[in-house]
Order: sequence, then structure tokens, then C-alpha cells
Amino acid sequence: MNTARIVVLVIALAAGGVAAYLASGYQNAPLPVALPAAEKLPTVEVLVAKNDIQLGQAVKPDDLQWQSWPASTASSAFIRRDNRPEAQTQIAGSIARVPLMQGEPIREQKLVRAEGSGFMAAILPSGMRAVSTEISAETGAGGFILPNDRVDIVLTRRLKNPDGANPNGPTGGNDLILSEVILTNIRVLAIDQAPKEKEGQNAVLGKTVTLELKPEQVATLSVGRQAGTLSLALRALVDAGTAVDSSLEDQIKRPTGGVNVIRYGVQARQLTSQK
Repeated sequence: MNTARIVVLVIALAAGGVAAYLASGYQNAPLPVALPAAEKLPTVEVLVAKNDIQLGQAVKPDDLQWQSWPASTASSAFIRRDNRPEAQTQIAGSIARVPLMQGEPIREQKLVRAEGSGFMAAILPSGMRAVSTEISAETGAGGFILPNDRVDIVLTRRLKNPDGANPNGPTGGNDLILSEVILTNIRVLAIDQAPKEKEGQNAVLGKTVTLELKPEQVATLSVGRQAGTLSLALRALVDAGTAVDSSLEDQIKRPTGGVNVIRYGVQARQLTSQK
């Protein structure tokens, strides 16, 4: 027999043996164990923002959509399709009181019906008033006050020297510069006619500021505006929700009880008699 044929025959027999071994091993291999299907959590459909909704924007049906939400985490404040299937059209026309992000569940507390009123009247909380006053770079913290910031309002006024120009008098012949905080922790609603902060904006040099005030605070601001110069003192974010200091609160309620007198750059507390 030819040597080449013998080699080919040996290779063929070896290949056949390997194939038979592999075939027998595959047949005897255990079948993969089927994993149990993951349990499907119950879901509900809630109404969410289809895209970003800006402060003061009128909501349209196209701005909303239904989205599946895990039932265990769906808040009772969410609008559910099984309870209000027509909510998408019912809410249309409402005004956003706060910005809403895409995919954020819609809550009634974040929307308000304008009913023909203007934007500011629609977003103003119940019992509050919107009042505007003039500001400048000097009286508005250099333009670093933005909508939704909290401020204190300082009244500065000049009083004529009761001793006239007599340098030997008790006051040295100089006018008195009086300053006092008349309102604290006041929310800024808008700068000029901008009720929200623009992206990347860190300062606004406006001419007017609109403040959120209680009815009794409106009169305080109006009197202060006529009595002297009003300045806004920006409050730190961490202090925005703190209570008013009791001594300061008493000063605001009883402004005639004392004032800060600044003479030659030195501040002193001067009490006045109350009748």
C-alpha cells in the first residue's frame, strides 16, 4: 500500500475518533437549568412632563404624557390614569408655578389656573402681594440678587441736625444718618420683568425689583420708600428659612423704639422715647 494512503487513512481514523468522542460527550452533558422569570412589579400610569416646562409657562396637552410608574413608589399626589383618565386635557391651560423637568410627575400643587389673570397674579401665593420698588447696582447688592432669592430691606435716611450748624452742639453740627432693617427674609419675585433666572446667569443689573409681601408689609415698604433710600441685603441660601431674630422683629414692629445712628462712619444705637 502506498505510504501516502496509509497516512491519509490514519488521519481519517483519528478525526473520526475525535468526532465520536465529542459527540458522545455533548449528548451526556447536563442540560442548562432554566432560571425562573423575574417577578414583574405592579405598575400604574402617572402623568409626567413630556418635556421641560418653564416657570410661568402655560401647559398644553402636548407637554404631558402617561408613563408607567412602580405602584409601590407612586405618591398619592401623582395624577394616575386609573383615577383621572382625562387629566391630560383637563390640566391644559394651567400655569406652572415652578419649573418642571422632563419625566417629572405632575402634581396639582405645582400648577395654578389663571382664569384670565396675569402670570404674576397666578403664581402669587394666597394672601401675599407683589410690590415693586426701584433699585440700582448700589442698592441691589451689585446685581447679584436674582429671582427667588431672599433679602432683607434696609431703610437709610438723613435727618437735619436739630442744633443747626453749631459745631459745639451735642451732634457736632452734622446731620444724622439713620439706618434700620424694616423687613426681613423677603422673597424676590422678579428683577425688572424677568421672573426666573436664565441659564448661566449669575448677576442681573435691573432698575426695579418685585417683592412678595404680606399686606401689612406693603405699608411698611411704602412708608420706607418715601422716608429715605431702600437697599436690599442678600441673605445666604442657608439662612433663607430661618426665623426672624426676636430683637429685630421688635425693632420692625416698633421702629420708633430706636435707630442705628452712623456718624463719621461709626455706628451707634440711639433710643427714642415712645409716647
